Amino acid sequence: MFQTFSGSSRKPRQVNLSGRRTDASAVKAAQQERENRQKERDRLKAAKLAQRLWRGHHTRSLIRQEWRDEWDSEEEAIMEDAYPSQNIALQQLQRLVHFVRLQDGEDVERLRKYVKRLRLSLQNSDIICAGGPWPMAYLRLRKLVLTAIPNAEGDLLFELETLAFIGKQIPECAADGVKTLYRTMAGVVHQACTKGELDKLLMGLVLRILTAPLQTFTASSLKIYEAFACEFLTLADITESPFHPNWLDALAERVNYKLLASALSPLVSTEDFHGFTRMKDGKNRLTLLGCFIYFHRHAHQFKNAQAYSSHKDFVHVISALLSSVANDVDLDDLEDAKLIKNKKGRLLNPFAQEQIISLVNQESIGSLLWGASNSSSRPVSPHKMNSEAKQLANYALTLLRFFPRRADEIRMWLYMGSTSADSATKTPAIKFFWQAARNCMVFNNISRDSGSAVRLLKLQPSRDGNSTNHAHMIWVQDNWRVILVFLELYTFVLKLMDDEEFFSGSSAESLSSEGSWARQNALALDDIKDLTVFLKNLGFTMYFHAKEIVEEQQPHSEVATLSSYFKVDVEWEEFPSLPKTPETAIAGLSGISIDYVKGLVTGLLRMLHERDSRRKFLPKDHWLMTTHFDMTSFIPDVVAEDENMHRIQEEDDEDIEPAGDDSTLEDTNLHFVGTARDRSIRYHERLERQQRKASRKRYLQTVAPRSEILQNMPFFIPFNTRVHIFREFVRRDQAKRRHGLVDAELWRINMMNTFDASGHNNLARHTATIRRKHEFEDAYDQFYQLKEGLKEPIQITFMDQFGGQEAGIDGGGVTKEFLTSVTSQAFSPSEHLDLFIENEQHLLFPNPAAVEEQKEVLYQMGLTERDQHFRDTLKDLSQRYEFLGRIIGKCLYEGILVDINFAGFFLLKWALFGGANAAARESNYRANLNDLRDLDEDLYKGLIQLKNYTGNVEDFSLNFTVSDEIRTNIATGAVKTITSELKPNGAQEAVTNSNRLVYISYIARYRLALQPRIQTQAFLQGLSSMIAPHWLAMFNQSELQTLIGGTSSSIDVSDLRRNTEYGGLYSIGDDGLEHPTIQLFWSVLESLTDKERRAVLKFVTSTPRAPLLGFGSLNPKFSIRDSSADEARLPSTSTCVNLLKLPRYKSEGLLKEKLLYAVFSGAGFDLS
Repeated sequence: MFQTFSGSSRKPRQVNLSGRRTDASAVKAAQQERENRQKERDRLKAAKLAQRLWRGHHTRSLIRQEWRDEWDSEEEAIMEDAYPSQNIALQQLQRLVHFVRLQDGEDVERLRKYVKRLRLSLQNSDIICAGGPWPMAYLRLRKLVLTAIPNAEGDLLFELETLAFIGKQIPECAADGVKTLYRTMAGVVHQACTKGELDKLLMGLVLRILTAPLQTFTASSLKIYEAFACEFLTLADITESPFHPNWLDALAERVNYKLLASALSPLVSTEDFHGFTRMKDGKNRLTLLGCFIYFHRHAHQFKNAQAYSSHKDFVHVISALLSSVANDVDLDDLEDAKLIKNKKGRLLNPFAQEQIISLVNQESIGSLLWGASNSSSRPVSPHKMNSEAKQLANYALTLLRFFPRRADEIRMWLYMGSTSADSATKTPAIKFFWQAARNCMVFNNISRDSGSAVRLLKLQPSRDGNSTNHAHMIWVQDNWRVILVFLELYTFVLKLMDDEEFFSGSSAESLSSEGSWARQNALALDDIKDLTVFLKNLGFTMYFHAKEIVEEQQPHSEVATLSSYFKVDVEWEEFPSLPKTPETAIAGLSGISIDYVKGLVTGLLRMLHERDSRRKFLPKDHWLMTTHFDMTSFIPDVVAEDENMHRIQEEDDEDIEPAGDDSTLEDTNLHFVGTARDRSIRYHERLERQQRKASRKRYLQTVAPRSEILQNMPFFIPFNTRVHIFREFVRRDQAKRRHGLVDAELWRINMMNTFDASGHNNLARHTATIRRKHEFEDAYDQFYQLKEGLKEPIQITFMDQFGGQEAGIDGGGVTKEFLTSVTSQAFSPSEHLDLFIENEQHLLFPNPAAVEEQKEVLYQMGLTERDQHFRDTLKDLSQRYEFLGRIIGKCLYEGILVDINFAGFFLLKWALFGGANAAARESNYRANLNDLRDLDEDLYKGLIQLKNYTGNVEDFSLNFTVSDEIRTNIATGAVKTITSELKPNGAQEAVTNSNRLVYISYIARYRLALQPRIQTQAFLQGLSSMIAPHWLAMFNQSELQTLIGGTSSSIDVSDLRRNTEYGGLYSIGDDGLEHPTIQLFWSVLESLTDKERRAVLKFVTSTPRAPLLGFGSLNPKFSIRDSSADEARLPSTSTCVNLLKLPRYKSEGLLKEKLLYAVFSGAGFDLS
């Protein structure tokens, strides 16, 4: 059995170990013989097959010829023009369909002859060619005609008349072969348009053929409408002249738009569109979308959009088709461009453009919720309400995505909408979507557990075809749509809702229909608390677990190779556009990127946190998420992440575009010049840069999660922790810039013997002589050119009013005196142009009219914008704002507190100011109505009255313009009124009840963002050169004010006492006891009120607020030394070094009297 004892019966391979070759000729001969025999067998088999096929073909040809002869004989025997009987007509038709070959011209003539005779026969009322076998025979005849049309030469009138004739005979069989019918008719129309052979007769025949199947109402009607839409309404030719408008109107009159919507509703939800290949082309879907909208509008005489805009199928079809073409078509700013362009720049159908634009109107969007379930009027199951909300949310979200330039209008119309026109039963859109959102599985899961957000955000389409997984994915996507639409609407509402309206959500007025619309839209505070919990968990997950959510995607673009650089034979115009950076879609939702959701969640969370900061309504520590971090290592981890960001930023600096090249990657082919090879090389270089930057951006999101949270949602971390991080960032930056010499004196010694490229001493650049009462001008003249170098220690020499040099203690104190003096002068009113002005609460912000006033002064001098002096003056003004930003940045950098209070809306721009190493624009700041209160209280109150006005606001004769009084002569105070438009053609658009919210938002945006843009941009540019923007992003506006001027909490005397230094006779000796006068001083300070303590603190340090991290962080330290033994003298100070010079008083009462007198009289300054 197993002869080799190996357990296998397989014969072992024979191995030749003799080293001699065996003769292979016999083996080769045997193989050749086998191959020859196989070839012979294959040849014989093929011959038999060919003979069999030929015999079959020959036999069929003989049979067909026999039928043809019989048909011809029968036709010749009929002497009349018509068939004498129904049976003969049927027999001839059956013969005809068996033998006819459309490639044979004689057979085509026989077909024409039969149809003509049949039509004449039916004119005889005794002959009825219907019923029994006739329908099937007609269908076969129609199939023959449809097959003949594509290859027909000459006009097609006969074929089209035949189809119209057959369609009339078999209405009950309209669904059979309907796809082929509409596909063929689309080809006929397209060919006729291409050749210019259209005439009224042909167009009339096409209309009859198309509408015949649509006139019958059977179980197959939806199938017919489906084929009609996908095969014919996707043809762009019918939307152009001469079909549009008359012919298209005639077609629309014969189409049941409700059946059309019902037929398309299930089809557009499928991935393969039920096998209709024309639907795979985005342009065809766009044409169908245009026709679909047009038929609905035509049915309602192009008005009363509310009659169909809330119809379930209409909303679903529009949403699906819009979403499917949004990636292929750029419809941004349609009304300005009047064009629709695809990615390659070709013009798409303007008819579709017109119809899509018609969707964006108040009538249709405002009534979108009409008919939706209203929980306030009757009990409704959450499932039904959520089902309706998901569908409406999909439509609303699609419109917002498709029309980004009109997003605010769409949000406003949605906000103004409700579930009913009846004021007694209507539910506002905000509350409708809130009720649906809070019932969503996604909302509840994330609210309970932030960890579940990763799975729900990362959800992708099932690739295994599992219908259960696919259904779950669709369910989750619908949940996200409802949530996102609610977040969009609520963000918009908060921008227009004042605090009183915001906090009225729990009142009876918000639940009734008698209050203002804003109050009816206010959510209860408990609901807002639930919302913030969801947003916190979602926001935390998106930033902290970005690595798990963001998947690495390879751009579908060609890789730059050596060979591609030398393709000189390729026309540049044929190069594809550079691909956009791939984005991770939320839960697989096309076009809804994770970055979009981040921005939405972050913005709304910040707005709610701002409300809570102004007026607490949430529990203490509600915003903190410290339990999600290891706080013991949090600061070192953040610092390490920041180091990584710096390293990557340095790599990014190598990929900076050449100077002056501001073209976008999409416009590459418009800006490249030179040979084809040069253009190709530059194209691929930019492509590689784009890919590297995108990769680094994704890398940053994954390796710096704590930094991302600190920049976007800093309130998750305690304020003191963030202050420690800020100071650590500054310390590390100082060590890096000064090569480890953080101490100012050591740095000066090191720089004393170093020189720049021009031979100038480096230390001299950081030295300035400042005249009293000219601090800002001298500082600007001598330090502006330092730019970022202002971070280094500076050395100041003050000159008094007589030109004499003041003595100063240079231990950091003179720098403090310099900074406080410059800021005090720059931010105070003057006889010249004020860079900053203050509101009624004495809060500072950039003078919005500064640029225009400076221009008017120059105009009065006879200068124009083309004059160099004109441009230089405006540039100088901008540089002054930039320098002021650097001065404030220097104060923050050195930890020097200054007694300056900025308006909240201005500080908010600091916190939201983004962009590394640049300050190109104010990013992420969203002007809102509440911010206007800090700018102009009267304007704020007026807009509130306008918003809540119950009458017709057109009585006020307002339009979309804004007027300003500009001083033309600063000395005399002469003014001039200038008017600016808030939007294009704003002077011609009146403010009405329907658009007043948009007007209010435009006013807020103009006053807060657009008008002071140049001033704010310059200031922030200077600030960012000193303090990295992502450092400032760790704080909100009130926290930034605390960073600048110190904490507003009560003065902690014990903390001040622990961190005070003593000099002269007050120095503590070996016994460790304080001097008796010092003991009296602390006893007096303990007895003072907090207001008096603040006055004393300001008397010594020039600011009434304590440092953020306590008096231990005060720089220079709070110090006291003796001045004399004369008790008649008043205490004096050197605020530059935070020094109190206190005479040696022996009585507590006398010390208190003298101290308060000196403090409140403003006397006692003596620079030492």
